Amino acid sequence: MKKPSSPSPTPRQGRGRPRSFDRDAALARAMRLFWERGYEGTSVADLTQAMGITPPSLYAAFGSKEELYREVMAAYRAGPGLFTIRALDEEPDPRAAIRRLLRETAIAFTDPGQPAGCLISTALITCAPEHDAVAAETARLRRDTIAAIAACIRRGIAAGRWPAGTDAGALARLYGAVIQGMSIQARDGAGRDELLAMVDQAMPDQIMPDQVMSD
Repeated sequence: MKKPSSPSPTPRQGRGRPRSFDRDAALARAMRLFWERGYEGTSVADLTQAMGITPPSLYAAFGSKEELYREVMAAYRAGPGLFTIRALDEEPDPRAAIRRLLRETAIAFTDPGQPAGCLISTALITCAPEHDAVAAETARLRRDTIAAIAACIRRGIAAGRWPAGTDAGALARLYGAVIQGMSIQARDGAGRDELLAMVDQAMPDQIMPDQVMSD
């Protein structure tokens, strides 16, 4: 007599990502942690707890904490930080573009629905030597923003919106310092009105008559 076949064993779940894994949601949770605590202040244990996954699942999905942070920075630039590119690209008047950038920076950095300040400006400034590569990449993103501001200022100089002798690179670094300073001050508790008042000092609406002069 043929023996009855035994029931097939239930397949064991692999050690990879859980079936319900939502990559975008996990990335958003990781972004918030890095934004609030900084790169070195955020451990793998913190990340896995917030993302609802195990360490093997994190490594399977993102490769490493460093690679996860790189994805977070890209997601930040395409999401909460997108206002920077929009301000510089959408305003036809270069001076209005810089002013819009600074004002929207003040508003974004004090948005009660997200951590204060800027992820890229303040999440990784100094670090242990083993994180030098990701720190260098973060610094490159900050330099890219300053370069975009400088290009906008050069267009403004050509259009007569800044004096002909203006040093576009130096002025761009000044505005970059204002942005990075607003990030730190927002983290320290400065309110929206205070940051907007900074913008009014750094970027008046109009060029004063004695500002426009030839070499």
